[in-house]
Amino acid sequence: MNSVLPILLLGLGGLLGGGAYSVHKQGGSKLAVGLLLLVGLIAIAGGVLWLLPGGGE
Repeated sequence: MNSVLPILLLGLGGLLGGGAYSVHKQGGSKLAVGLLLLVGLIAIAGGVLWLLPGGGE
């Protein structure tokens, strides 16, 4: 499970980024787009930090 979690976090970040793009293209509010991007970036940062040496021991 320890090696699967960063992959899931990176996948979730990509999914949320694509969702933010989709909401933007459909004319959604800037708040919704910003919130999706923020949560997606946090997920991606968590996945990358987990892969660094010593992260997610």
